[in-house]
Amino acid sequence: MTDCFFPPAPADKKAVEEGLELTPAFDANGLVTCVTTDADTGHLLMVAHMNAESLRRTIETGTAWYWSRSRQSLWHKGDTSGQIQTVVEMRVDCDQDAVWIKVRVAGDGGCCHTGRRSCFYREIPVGTGEVPALVKDA
Repeated sequence: MTDCFFPPAPADKKAVEEGLELTPAFDANGLVTCVTTDADTGHLLMVAHMNAESLRRTIETGTAWYWSRSRQSLWHKGDTSGQIQTVVEMRVDCDQDAVWIKVRVAGDGGCCHTGRRSCFYREIPVGTGEVPALVKDA
């Protein structure tokens, strides 16, 4: 999927991987994965999805916009909570099917709808040989 803001991906894989043109590889649902981290600490805050419109709005406004798969609607992070995410840096991966944004969060600094700073507040113990119970951060 493309829109008029983004040119179609070149047929040449090397041009996608090494070129300097942003040609997002949207999936069958028209989405790319977006990983969001704190610009100052590097901590992982959340993983969400962007469609062409939310990616375009993020680039144009400098604040994070996402596509809510559950609501099937555009979502400007912080509109209701005050937790606006100002984008400090945006990167795209080698095959342009994932985006990484580094943000500074306004309001109380939270990013998760549970009220936590990060959506990744539970740890999965590994190496036990069985399905473990989750461990919550303190």
